[in-house]
Amino acid sequence: MNQEQLTTIEGLYEVCIGVPEAISAIQYWEQFGYRIGQQGELPATKAKKLYGVDSSLRSIRLYHQDADHGLVRLMVWQNPLNNGLGMGTMKVRGNRWATTLTTDVLNILNHAEEAKAAGWAIAYTYPRWEVIYNKHKKGLPFCEPAIGVREMLLLQPLTRQVLFQRFGYTLPEYGKINSNSLLKTSQFTHMGMVVQDDSKETLQFYDQVLGLLRVRDDVETSYESSFAAREIFHLQPGEKFFVTAFDDPRSSQTDLTAARSGRLYIVRFPDSINIESRFELARPGSLGMCLYTYRVRELERFCDRIIASRVQKFTTLVENEFGELCFSFVAPDGYFWTLIGY
Repeated sequence: MNQEQLTTIEGLYEVCIGVPEAISAIQYWEQFGYRIGQQGELPATKAKKLYGVDSSLRSIRLYHQDADHGLVRLMVWQNPLNNGLGMGTMKVRGNRWATTLTTDVLNILNHAEEAKAAGWAIAYTYPRWEVIYNKHKKGLPFCEPAIGVREMLLLQPLTRQVLFQRFGYTLPEYGKINSNSLLKTSQFTHMGMVVQDDSKETLQFYDQVLGLLRVRDDVETSYESSFAAREIFHLQPGEKFFVTAFDDPRSSQTDLTAARSGRLYIVRFPDSINIESRFELARPGSLGMCLYTYRVRELERFCDRIIASRVQKFTTLVENEFGELCFSFVAPDGYFWTLIGY
């Protein structure tokens, strides 16, 4: 990793969420420690150029303490393209979700159960125990610390969230809890996508073109090895997937304690598994989680590098709704991205 890559891109900046109106969405995300930041608008002509959506747009960026990544952007389209992924299965190409650290996952479960009892459209899994690191090492129950996480999936029509709580270890740069928030949560620590590509060639775009740091590669998870993954991704007996993680280049490939949040998780299913494509439901103009962004320095140089790569589509440089110079493209794996210059 050269010095240019170390200084030109950071961790995932925003999760963009299409919403029919902003007030209830703001109230919801405030409980996760977010607050209102910038607001802006785009006429349909400019929205078409940047996002490919012929509709006017009003957006609100939500900040989380002093975080420079893992933010929320609420996007209110005058004419949304569709209702998004909704509460459909996680096992589809085009899927997007965002993960948050909490210090009280059972409290979030309590709220989910109360919401279901009140008639909300909501689905969730029980917070399952999962060993993330050193899976081969077996501790002695009741005598040695239990090192792992409890994680749960929370699906609602406009949000696809995974919440996790750590036990027995800390990562100082990987999620900062807002202790004043109702749900005792951090900013988004990592975001996920689903692909199918046995060749793994599309993965190369993220480190070789965007300059991200590949920190975990082809980590296998199967129906038999992970109850949490079995529930979250509706795995059937014998099915498996592989996880590759791309980090902020300021992170580390070897020092776990130096890991930084803002990670991109790519879940790669084998081509032999029949899963549907839902890219059209998770791109700008859709309701729900529809776009991820990165902030980059020297945006024009990034654009040149991306245009010279195997991207499917790209735009010209355009100002977004906050007056920031931006560039959008569809990556080789089919996902729509926007880069923001700063």
